[in-house]
Amino acid sequence: MDTVYQFFLENLTEIYLLVFTVILGFEVISKVPTVLHTPLMSGANAISGVVVIGAIILLRLTPSDNYLMLGLGFLAALLGMVNVVGGFAVTDRMLEMFKKRK
Repeated sequence: MDTVYQFFLENLTEIYLLVFTVILGFEVISKVPTVLHTPLMSGANAISGVVVIGAIILLRLTPSDNYLMLGLGFLAALLGMVNVVGGFAVTDRMLEMFKKRK
């Protein structure tokens, strides 16, 4: 229990920042009108692409005998790619709804 308290004291600013960004993100996303949802999702997909590139770079810098970091890096790259592909599929489907039918 003492180590948890010590961790909390050492990272108090980061914990406050994390809580603040979660609340702020929820407020911003909940106020987005339906018309702006597709452009917002496209921007989020671009950010996820940056996350995937960062995970790949970190995987290349990890020593080959550190299996935990390699596994976590692979998981990060995999989940980031699932987010990118799924996000672009949903964005494409939403943009199809706005096209005029012949």
